[in-house]
Amino acid sequence: MVMAVQHYYTAADLLGFPEDGNKYEVVHGELLVSPSPRMRHQRLVLRLGRRLSEYLELQPVGEAFPGGDVHFGGDSLVIPDLLIVDPESVARDDWTRISPPLLVVEVLSPSSTREDRFTKRRLYQEMGIPLYWLVDGDARMVEVWTPDTAFPAVQHETIRWHPAGATEPLVIDLRELFRDV
Repeated sequence: MVMAVQHYYTAADLLGFPEDGNKYEVVHGELLVSPSPRMRHQRLVLRLGRRLSEYLELQPVGEAFPGGDVHFGGDSLVIPDLLIVDPESVARDDWTRISPPLLVVEVLSPSSTREDRFTKRRLYQEMGIPLYWLVDGDARMVEVWTPDTAFPAVQHETIRWHPAGATEPLVIDLRELFRDV
């Protein structure tokens, strides 16, 4: 029996991919491809992004970005739905030179559930991302992951984030977040 050899992708390989509306990422050499997200997905991303940005205006410990190329070595490049980057990384204005994000948020879509819940979550844990929120609009809940957890804390009512240097925590009411989605 002859086994087909799969290509081991790198972050550099992604530069040659077409601008076809798909999102291309690579994790430890595995290519991840997802189509454009649904409107409800983007609605959740915008709501969370707005809420995080408002909080960071009052607690300037970082800046919220929708997407952005997060490099973890030559064989891993991901584009989270939202991420919080520290002020020093923002000042460098170069995605290849940012420190690990303070918070990463992925909103589940039917086409990305496996990658977000397993492949990318494991990468974020390996890279020591302090907090990873996996937002499930269908189940109206958020999985909260930290680097050392084997299972998430599942939140149905509120999510909290109290980053170092902030005087007050951010608390998001999930009923409000998930209204009309």
